[in-house]
Amino acid sequence: MTRLYGGIEGGGTKFVCAVGTGPEDIRAEVRFPTTTPDETLGRAIAFFQEQHAVTPLASIGIGSFGPVDLRPGSPTWGYITTTPKPGWPFADVAGPIQRALDLPVAFDTDVNGAALGERRWGAAQGLDTFIYLTIGTGVGGGGMVEGRLMHGLVHPEMGHILIPHDREADPYPGRCPYHGDCFEGLAAGPALEGRWGARAETLPADHPAWALEAKYLADALVTFITTLSPQRIILGGGVMSQPQMFPLVREMTRARLNGYVQDAAITERIDEYIVPPALAGRAGVLGALALAEVVA
Repeated sequence: MTRLYGGIEGGGTKFVCAVGTGPEDIRAEVRFPTTTPDETLGRAIAFFQEQHAVTPLASIGIGSFGPVDLRPGSPTWGYITTTPKPGWPFADVAGPIQRALDLPVAFDTDVNGAALGERRWGAAQGLDTFIYLTIGTGVGGGGMVEGRLMHGLVHPEMGHILIPHDREADPYPGRCPYHGDCFEGLAAGPALEGRWGARAETLPADHPAWALEAKYLADALVTFITTLSPQRIILGGGVMSQPQMFPLVREMTRARLNGYVQDAAITERIDEYIVPPALAGRAGVLGALALAEVVA
C-alpha cells in the first residue's frame, strides 16, 4: 500500500497544504492566506484531519518562513522566532499540528524544504552540495552540503548577508527592519517597489531596476560561490520570473568572479549552473512532502 504524506509550505503570505507522494501524485491541495497563527494553523489542521480520515497519512512535513527553531530537544523546537511578521514572533507551528494529528512531524525552513524537493525531483538531482535561493517578498536561502540540509547554530539566513551598497548610485536606504540595506533589504520585491515607486512586475524589461537588481544578486552569489562552493545555484521567487533576469545575473556573476573560480561549470556552462527551479512554484510544498518522507 502506498504511503501518503502531508506537506505544508508555510509562507509569510500564504500557506499551501498538500497530500500525496510527489509531483505526479498530489491527491489533494489547498491554499489560503497567512493570517493569525490560530486561524492559519487551524485551517491546515482541518484540511489534514479531513484527508487523514479518508486515507491515513504517514507523517507531515512543514517548510516554514522564519527564522525558526530547528534544534532537536529545544523547548521551542518547531517555533517561528524573531520574524517581523505581525502576530507570528515565537509562534508554535509544529506543536499544534503534531498534537492535533498525532503523526510524526518534520520541520525545517521553507527554503531548505524547497531545496530538498529540488534534490529529490528537480534541478538538484544527483548533487550533494547546492543552494536554493528565493527572491520574492523576502530573500531566503537554503540547500545541502555533502548531502545534508544546512543546519548549524540556527540555519542559513542568506537573505541577510551584507552586500556592497553604493549610496550615491542607489540612495535607497533598504527595507529590512533589522539590517536596513542587507541583501533582502536591497533586493526583495518590496525593495524594488519602494525604490522605484511601482510593483516590480509592472516595470519594463529595459528599466534600470533590473540591472541594479542583477548586480545585487551577483554580489550575493559571488559570496556564496566563494564560501560554500555549490555545484549549482537554483534561483526561484517572483522576481526571478522576469525573463531578462537570468541572463543578467549569469553575466554579472561571471564578470564579478573575474576568472577566479576556474571551473567549466562557470567558465563554459553557466546557463546550467545558475538555473530556475525545475519544480517552479511547487518546489516548496513538494519539498515539504519530501521532508515528511524522511520522518515517516
